[in-house]
Amino acid sequence: MSAPFKPDQELFFTRTGMDRGRVQQTVDQALKGSDDGELYLEYSQSESFAYDDGRLKAATFDTTQGFGLRAVAGEATGYAHASEISEDAIARAAGTVRAVSRGYSGVAAAGPARTNIKLYTDIDPLETAGFEKKVKLLEEMNAYARDKDSRVRQVSASLSGEWQRIEIIRAGGEHYSDIRPLVRLNVSVVVEDNGRQESGSFGGGGRQGYETYLDPAYWQGAIDEALRQALVNLTSIPAPAGEMTVVLGPGWPGILLHEAIGHGLEGDFNRKGTSAFAGLLGSRVAAPGVTVVDDGTLDGRRGSLSIDDEGTPTHRTVLIEDGILKGYMQDRQNARLMGVAPTGNGRRQSYASPVMPRMTNTYMLGGDKDPREILASVKKGIYASNFGGGQVDITNGKFVFSCTEAYLVEDGKLGPAIKGATLIGSGPESLTRVSMIGNDMKLDTGVGTCGKNGQSVPVGVGQPTLRLDGLTVGGTAQAA
Repeated sequence: MSAPFKPDQELFFTRTGMDRGRVQQTVDQALKGSDDGELYLEYSQSESFAYDDGRLKAATFDTTQGFGLRAVAGEATGYAHASEISEDAIARAAGTVRAVSRGYSGVAAAGPARTNIKLYTDIDPLETAGFEKKVKLLEEMNAYARDKDSRVRQVSASLSGEWQRIEIIRAGGEHYSDIRPLVRLNVSVVVEDNGRQESGSFGGGGRQGYETYLDPAYWQGAIDEALRQALVNLTSIPAPAGEMTVVLGPGWPGILLHEAIGHGLEGDFNRKGTSAFAGLLGSRVAAPGVTVVDDGTLDGRRGSLSIDDEGTPTHRTVLIEDGILKGYMQDRQNARLMGVAPTGNGRRQSYASPVMPRMTNTYMLGGDKDPREILASVKKGIYASNFGGGQVDITNGKFVFSCTEAYLVEDGKLGPAIKGATLIGSGPESLTRVSMIGNDMKLDTGVGTCGKNGQSVPVGVGQPTLRLDGLTVGGTAQAA
């Protein structure tokens, strides 16, 4: 259940000695005549531990602070940032951003709505366990994996945590705050048998402390899954190539959905007409039954935010409903220029980065088919349950994704594991090829990171089991 939010409003001012009234005056002057804008203050602490080859390879700790000041005038944006948080530095930035609205007479947009809902704890993950306990966890993970199977040759494990505090100050005295924890645990296992080596991996995370990940029930399960994947791949055969039926498993395979169509549903690409979905609101863009949402309001999820980086509360935004395009993900600037409401998707990597419309947790809703029924319906094809890297062209939605775990399907039954399979196609076109939707919708385990214009932000993905007809598979098997 979400807890009420009780932010420490004065953190940045008690730490720096700044006077809130004088800073507010500077912001008011900087944004005079602008349509929108804000002062974004950030303070964060982060740590990471990496264990490999039977020893601790790296342990890092970092403190970051800074501000970004933005003025928006029409389609133009003035942005200045610095790692020094002081009245003088903010005043210098104000002189820079004022240039964008010089000679411009805008009408200041109303501030974001207020929320008293907090989707995650204020706890600082870095303080939920000591250094020795975190290192011991990685040592125990290494030992457990090697004791589990004699074929294990390498174990790589990492643990990371972050505590971020932000405050957003707008003209007129409005200010918004958030405290954001984030943790992640990863493990990769390499196995060898008869000179052949294969790998498997597992990761998990969310906006919480380390407690879940220190629990043996969790980290042992993570290693078991990584080892299972590695052993499956050890028996894999070369993947076939050609156009065939593809069944995607639930959960993490939603990364294909995220990349292949998610970016194309962000407001900036559609306002500029560069997305394959531009101008198609109200049109059928997917098969009946396909409903896709972006939801930043899920408790504790990696992609969730109580407020976005402009102060707007996040939403559950329906993007595609029963195959019909219903909306786009919006930050404040693109929403204003398109004449719609912001959806709480204004995000930035840090104080040094400008705001853009970005995804939070993007997933497809479940259907009415039993996953076993979907598999049984396939005469010949492949089943893909895990993915690695991929490439997508936003303008046309064309993608190439590599499968890290996949199987042949023949006469409705899983066959041998395959290696080297890639899925090739167009996101918008693939949505029309969905012929069966499972009732097993699942979110990923909390490992997603999304890149756009050089910025990376944490995200979530998800989907049910899906059957797609006529998808192109790139493989490594020799032609008969």
